[in-house]
Amino acid sequence: MTTIAFTLLVGVGATLATDLWAQLLRRVLGVPAMDWALVGRWLGQLARGCFAHQGIAQAAPVRGERALGWLAHYVTGIVFASALLALAGPAWVRHPTLPPALGFGLATVIFPFAVLQPGMGGGFAASRTPRPNRARLRSLLTLAVFGCGLYGSALLAARLLLRD
Repeated sequence: MTTIAFTLLVGVGATLATDLWAQLLRRVLGVPAMDWALVGRWLGQLARGCFAHQGIAQAAPVRGERALGWLAHYVTGIVFASALLALAGPAWVRHPTLPPALGFGLATVIFPFAVLQPGMGGGFAASRTPRPNRARLRSLLTLAVFGCGLYGSALLAARLLLRD
């Protein structure tokens, strides 16, 4: 049970860190936050057999797409946290350090570059967006924040759940 709670805390905490980062960017720099309804729409369309779109915003809406998108966002964070915990092993779980978490967070950039962005119409690594390099940098920075969130959440989870 501790393993499940640890994984949930780390995954939700790291994902929450990315959401707080997005809100900071929105408020300070005016950078629009991700519209999770569009991710839900993409997933809903995926269930109907359509993987790639010219532009997901033009695809037919899917019932409950906003909730589906948010759910997928947090489930993805939990799955990624689970993968990090499995790869890093029990010693890291007991005593988390930043480098594995940050490295893993940055490595997950392959998911938006190779799956989400192409599927939603942005092309591989945002190549079909108006400002691909800006989109790539934003993805990398967000996933660096996710990695830091993995680390911070693992520290918190270790303190709360693994008391000696």
